[in-house]
Amino acid sequence: MTVKPIPEGYHTITPYFVVRGAAKLIEFLKHAFDAQELEKLAMPDGTVMHAQMKVGDSMIMLAEGQKDMEGRSLMPAMLYMYVEDTDAVYKKAMEAGGKSIMEPIDQFYGDRSGAVEDMAGNQWWIATRKEDISSEELMRRSAQRKK
Repeated sequence: MTVKPIPEGYHTITPYFVVRGAAKLIEFLKHAFDAQELEKLAMPDGTVMHAQMKVGDSMIMLAEGQKDMEGRSLMPAMLYMYVEDTDAVYKKAMEAGGKSIMEPIDQFYGDRSGAVEDMAGNQWWIATRKEDISSEELMRRSAQRKK
């Protein structure tokens, strides 16, 4: 049997969060974004050693960050996530414990977007494409904003 170099369901790039409070992040992802927990490996004390989650059609991996983990520091991530209804997902993320960064608003670049921060400091920019615009129109609108 041939092994696929990219596992089924994965894309070329997969976000991997190393956070304090991985178990809480898993629960946030489930409640805020209807994430499915596909795998969770825990240490004997219950600490999340590795977890795989699916949000929409995207895979996310995460683990509990350890103090001075091989010299690497914890670093929050910023993710841009397209959804069917920005306002509904933003509201759900807030109800799940997210902290508002920006309430949903129509943007000059054609998206309606808002943003929340999870308890680990990751930013989730939630967007719905409302309008397809050309590069020329994007530049025109951008220049108008600066006036």
